[in-house]
Amino acid sequence: MNPSPRNATICARKSLTATTRQPCRLAKRGFCLGGLAAGYLVPLALGQPTSNSLPALIPAYGELPPTFWELHQQTIIVLSFAGLAVMFLFLRTWLKPRPPVVLPPEVAARQALAALASRREDGKLLSEVSQILRRYVSTTLSWPAREMTTAEFCAALGAHEKVGAELAAALTRFLRECDEQKFCPVPAATPFQAIARAESLIALTEQQLIKANQAPESVPS
Repeated sequence: MNPSPRNATICARKSLTATTRQPCRLAKRGFCLGGLAAGYLVPLALGQPTSNSLPALIPAYGELPPTFWELHQQTIIVLSFAGLAVMFLFLRTWLKPRPPVVLPPEVAARQALAALASRREDGKLLSEVSQILRRYVSTTLSWPAREMTTAEFCAALGAHEKVGAELAAALTRFLRECDEQKFCPVPAATPFQAIARAESLIALTEQQLIKANQAPESVPS
């Protein structure tokens, strides 16, 4: 069966088109390869690096110097321990409780009486003055710390060899009058002057004790 003229024409056109396109494709490929070769070879000829060549390396750094800690490590450790030791001693000394200041019995009694000078003389004041005088006498004569009634206290005064009969009588009279004034329902017409009388008895007691302590020294051996 012979092909029709129409089919023969179509086949002739396709063959012509294929024959024409193949040289064009080859030409395009050659142009592309030529362009790539030119882009790579021309920079090499001019001494320029290509995109695939390695960059120039930066010169290496010199040796790093030692740090401050490496140079002064031992000195820092020694000074740190020394500082901690000084701080410990300072805190220990500063926080250490200080011993209380012990005043002489006479000074302590006079200060306690002076603190009562601005108060009104009533039963409570007389009781405090009496306690201050008792405390002073007990501390001065080195009596044991125990609570005694007025009668027991006065009896102990009369039996003490350093007190003397005159001082013992004056102290006994004052303490008994304080008790009478404390429990008296009617206040006295004249002021009792408990603080002034107590200070006078303290001074009299100091003089008596000085005489009693000097008496054995004046006796010839």
